[in-house]
Amino acid sequence: MGSDERGLGIYVANRTALVAYATPMLGSREAAEDIVQDAYLRFAPAAARTGTPEQSIAYLYRVVRNLAFDTLKRRKIEAREAKGAPYWAVPPEVRTPEQGALFCDDVRRVAAVLQDLPDEARIAMEMVRFGGHTLEEVARHLGISVATAHRHVRAAMLRVAADLDRDRA
Repeated sequence: MGSDERGLGIYVANRTALVAYATPMLGSREAAEDIVQDAYLRFAPAAARTGTPEQSIAYLYRVVRNLAFDTLKRRKIEAREAKGAPYWAVPPEVRTPEQGALFCDDVRRVAAVLQDLPDEARIAMEMVRFGGHTLEEVARHLGISVATAHRHVRAAMLRVAADLDRDRA
């Protein structure tokens, strides 16, 4: 049996188990099937270099796992990019001049609240809400703990919300 046939035989014999292995990680059988097919394309050239069939199977599972993790990371990044800016940072459609003036007033008030915040809280808020950064990235940038970064963002959001709600109530 040639190395190509041996690799194909290992893949075919374990395909169902590989799909079952990848399905819970990815959340759908269709995505798992795609990953398993991609794994075979990466596994086939390496099948000749691997030793025993057990090592080949372990390598195939590792390729499936790594491809699944890559897919999950890509989904997370795409979801973060799709989320965009918070609703209050995106200009709404201005239907009347009064609505435009009210929106500009709200923007000025938010800018004033942000200006009055301590530097760390302002930077944390801007990084998370406008820059799309994670709390871990904020903490690393500011040299503080993740819990402190979360407190800064939360306190800033509460001040902005309270200031905007004050006149509406």
